Amino acid sequence: MIVFQDMYHNEVNLSFTENPFSTNPKHVWVVCRFNKQWLLTQHSERGLEFPGGKVEEGESPVDAAIREVMEETGADVKSIEYIGQYKVNGKGKTIIKNIYFATINEIHKQQTYFETKGPVLLDELPLITLKHDPRFSFIMKDDVLTHSITYIEEYLKSKKAL
Repeated sequence: MIVFQDMYHNEVNLSFTENPFSTNPKHVWVVCRFNKQWLLTQHSERGLEFPGGKVEEGESPVDAAIREVMEETGADVKSIEYIGQYKVNGKGKTIIKNIYFATINEIHKQQTYFETKGPVLLDELPLITLKHDPRFSFIMKDDVLTHSITYIEEYLKSKKAL
């Protein structure tokens, strides 16, 4: 388990094991790749971030992840893998999110992208400078992103080796 503080000084616990904090998390976050690019969304208030959101009543976390990707980017998920879970011990509230890695089949233009301005494709994530880059959401600025990217890169290397 990896423990650190986010930019608001909340304790964050991150694990790349199966459901270490909850078997029924209420939030999801999806790191997306489309044709060798990172697929993010432009949130109306927070800035650039990977798609994600709340799990709706009667919905599984993986179904919520697929729905959030479609709603916020117009993208069809080709494959999706659970990679981990994190817990933020906030002031008066605890949030638990499943982290998924999705590869995207195609992106469709939509009439609405809900609370976002739609898809944004990046060739690279500026991991070194991202924490100070005002274009990016606070969700992208803690160590969950850097550890998740490292985990995904190792995962992809292991799949190529098979």
